[in-house]
Amino acid sequence: MRLHQDHDWGKHSRDHGERHFLAGPRSRWRELVRALRIFAEFIKGFRALHFLPPCVTVFGSARFGPDNRWYQLARDVSAALSREGFTILTGGGPGIMEAANRGARDAGGLSVGCNITLPHEQQPNPYLDRFVEFRYFFVRKVMLVKYSYAFVVLPGGFGTMDELFEAATLIQTRKIEDFPLVLMGVEYWQPLLQFLRTSMLGNGAIDPADLDRILVTDDVATAVAHVLASARRHLDDRSEARSKPSSWLGERLPKHGSTAADFRKPV
Repeated sequence: MRLHQDHDWGKHSRDHGERHFLAGPRSRWRELVRALRIFAEFIKGFRALHFLPPCVTVFGSARFGPDNRWYQLARDVSAALSREGFTILTGGGPGIMEAANRGARDAGGLSVGCNITLPHEQQPNPYLDRFVEFRYFFVRKVMLVKYSYAFVVLPGGFGTMDELFEAATLIQTRKIEDFPLVLMGVEYWQPLLQFLRTSMLGNGAIDPADLDRILVTDDVATAVAHVLASARRHLDDRSEARSKPSSWLGERLPKHGSTAADFRKPV
């Protein structure tokens, strides 16, 4: 199964809930209903992702097909991370997201997507063992960060920039741990890196340590080694026992080797 009209990914939404929510004040009753709906979305995400093995989130453009060099790079690094026991978590769409989920599938690892409601012709990519769909972008973004122990960012557009700098900001402000942040696609990122060094760092808007946190490489082995060196330390820090799945709530532990159909059940 191949997705079509990838260039429209994320430009429209068949559900206007988020746009209405952000459009300004509504009646108290409508605001309360909206808040409850947002709360329900968070619970939905928690239920779907709570029992996953440690995740690495891969960000990147929806527009690159299998013949693109960065698509293959995303597939390769995701496969390597899967072999180290990480779950690959993406936005669940086409392009780099598909490549990352495909790499996890190649390596027999667990492949998960957090989708956003989009036009009816858009579908989750076919390499997902589990996916959960969200109405609100900001809820989805929380899930992509909350369960991840590292972030791998490949070339992309506005959405990728948003995800990259949100992760960097959360690390910089210590809202999350100092998780690995890896940029792959060195040639693509060079103009941005130059801007960070000359404009941001040069004018004191960021500190040298903020740049030092970012690893830029096209070497899969280097990226994986960097993730392992830092992420495993954080795993040790988060070794507290989790509660067991509740069959009453429909929760279950994911199993490697399960088919996508085994996980495509309502959550």
